Amino acid sequence: MTKTALITGGASGLGKALAHYYAKQGFEICVADINIEQGIQVCQDIQKAGGKALFITCDITLESSIETLKSELLTHWHKLDVLINNAGVATAGAIEYEDIEQWQWVMNINVFGMVRMCRAFVPLLAQKNTSQIINIASQAGITPISLMASYNASKAAVVSFSETMHIELAPKGIHVCVACPSFFATNLGESLRSTQPGIRELVAKLLSRSDIDATNIAKQIFQASENNQFMIVTHKKGRQAYRLKRWLPTQSYLTMMKKKLKHFRPKSNE
Repeated sequence: MTKTALITGGASGLGKALAHYYAKQGFEICVADINIEQGIQVCQDIQKAGGKALFITCDITLESSIETLKSELLTHWHKLDVLINNAGVATAGAIEYEDIEQWQWVMNINVFGMVRMCRAFVPLLAQKNTSQIINIASQAGITPISLMASYNASKAAVVSFSETMHIELAPKGIHVCVACPSFFATNLGESLRSTQPGIRELVAKLLSRSDIDATNIAKQIFQASENNQFMIVTHKKGRQAYRLKRWLPTQSYLTMMKKKLKHFRPKSNE
């Protein structure tokens, strides 16, 4: 029987790469996104390549929109095997530049949107003993850097939420894992909110430095989740940084990071 995968934020970036990769593995795909035009295009491209995909518009900040997604999805599918909570946005700036509205905005999407999706779809996933939830966090959630406090905090919350769900949902036969990709070439910068001069250029520079792309990351996520791995750290340097954080005494790690990031700031502030 064909497996099914629902991907939020599947119209672009990593979500798009995940949709294409899972489709190539024989999954039927549902792309859920607020961008209707791009979402439909992704599905059409999958169909042209011989896969099966459908688009359903969804705003994960609204429970009513998620309930509509669930209702419409059930008219096409009678089961769900994989839920990929990929939809997210970016924020950046020094603490004095990040107002509370910005904190609330990123938390509402990156954290509460994921919680809403899980609350809605866990009962459907629980009908299967081989189902999965894959939450897309970030390297920022496990080894945070300066000038991205609200984003780092939102992704750290995703990691903690995922660990909790991994334990809580295991008796129901649902495997929960969390992916923590580092910066890579994507459209995340398009959603970036910041009022600090020079931050967009700094983030764009970080995004361009990756030696792997979204397709490679999607492949790693698929393979690791199929092997029931919990923590998926996709970048080599990210894995090295995570090991150092776990192995070094906390004070030694923080001292190292302060030295490493001493000059990490927008050019306009230099």
